Amino acid sequence: MKIKKIGIAIVAPSGHTRDDQALRRGIARLEAMGHTVHNYFDITQVHQRFGGTDEARLAQLDAAVANPHVQVVMALRGSYGLTRLLPQIDFARMAASGKIFTGYSDFTAFEMALHAATGAVSYAGPMLMSDFGARETEPFTIDDFFSCLNSRTHRITAHAAGNRPCEAEGAIWGGNLAMIMSLLGTPYFPRIDGGILFVEDVNEHPYRVERMLLQLMQSGVLERQQALVLGDFSAYQLAANDNGYDFDAMLAYLRATLPIPVLTGLEYGHCARRVTIPFGAHARLRSHAQGFEIDIGGYPNLSDA
Repeated sequence: MKIKKIGIAIVAPSGHTRDDQALRRGIARLEAMGHTVHNYFDITQVHQRFGGTDEARLAQLDAAVANPHVQVVMALRGSYGLTRLLPQIDFARMAASGKIFTGYSDFTAFEMALHAATGAVSYAGPMLMSDFGARETEPFTIDDFFSCLNSRTHRITAHAAGNRPCEAEGAIWGGNLAMIMSLLGTPYFPRIDGGILFVEDVNEHPYRVERMLLQLMQSGVLERQQALVLGDFSAYQLAANDNGYDFDAMLAYLRATLPIPVLTGLEYGHCARRVTIPFGAHARLRSHAQGFEIDIGGYPNLSDA
């Protein structure tokens, strides 16, 4: 597959970094691949825990979409901050720019709001610091992103035991579970019927994951979906008073309680090896005894550019 050389804008709508070496390393890696990097994050303009003041972070997004030499807008990192910006972001302008937006974690808020406002598809994909700026990159994550970016269709394959055989077809959407829940009941939560919902999180005890998913069920969101696909849930700690209640116990309860199939094995989340998922694109899911496949199409890509 021929990978096109493109312009990539780096923006920090959420958290910042003071690791100048990692920042430079990430930019250098993209440039070594032949891409042109337009960095709108100014490490000297960090404000509190954010990648700039609210106004400065909005200006980064605006500058990135205004640049005709940019095809992809990539988040610097996650953490927190996008929720503060949602009322001020011109999502119609974001969608009309034709740029492909990519990120995960806190960037889920942008993807949710963009789709709710315009129906536009973005990428639940890599970010600069965690993927390109890391001391050791994960080739699969980078390859999967550029494969998706340069193709009209994208296949995700998972190997996992214990999943219920099922088939589903609809819009694939989701991301970080805590961010999804933070937007429930707001105008930034998209109304998706017949969808395939994927979720992940980090530092969340299984009981908190269960509580959030039960809220999605009790609010009527899950009954409108065809399947729930769990990604990576890591970095939590169990305690003695959990008394046998762990992730597997939670999973068994969810599978017995939720109104739709609950699948595991998706390589997505706060982990080095991660697939890219076009948020809001059309997908076909087939689950079987060995795992599942998701075939995705109808998303923005560079194959026709």
